[in-house]
Amino acid sequence: MELLERLVTLFAENGYVAVFVALLLCGAGAPLPEDITLVAGGVITGLGYGNVHVMAAVTMVGVLIGDAGMFLLGHHYGARMLKWRLIACLLPPARYAMVQQKFERYGNRLMFFARFLPGMRTAVYITAGATHRVSFARFVLLDGLAALISVPFWVYLGYFGANRHEWLVTWIRRGQSSLWVLGGLAVLAATLLWWRRRRPARTAEE
Repeated sequence: MELLERLVTLFAENGYVAVFVALLLCGAGAPLPEDITLVAGGVITGLGYGNVHVMAAVTMVGVLIGDAGMFLLGHHYGARMLKWRLIACLLPPARYAMVQQKFERYGNRLMFFARFLPGMRTAVYITAGATHRVSFARFVLLDGLAALISVPFWVYLGYFGANRHEWLVTWIRRGQSSLWVLGGLAVLAATLLWWRRRRPARTAEE
């Protein structure tokens, strides 16, 4: 966890702004793991360099702005972005075509679950914008719902594990599978809520 230690040192010296900027870079596809960045933000609050609730809010805004930036770039420039050197490295034509196929098949579900797919987020968000099939409001809603699960999870994990290194490392390794469980439960809860609201309407019609 050398990267985590370096980020903790950097963030402790520069505070919320450094965490915010790092998350914008994550959203832009920089080779910086978003989950480790969020954990590091939580760790410094556990060490007394900030307030964990403020950190959760700052990181949420940073994540959403970074994601929205990729979506809007895709929406504005479309496939032309594939000719840009940086984007070509992140999203070569073959990968772009693959994400498009997945998007055709899974649609909104792919945008929601992309947050739990490290290495796929930027590609999915750019493609979502480029397809012009998703409104910006819908994108923000789906991405925001997913971020409400993942962002607090990592930040508070770092906070509670700030002084328990081995425990923290163990849960970072377990974190991705735990997020899949939380995401699945959220989808199940939303589906049940939708079904319960639909049921009275169908009963009334009958």
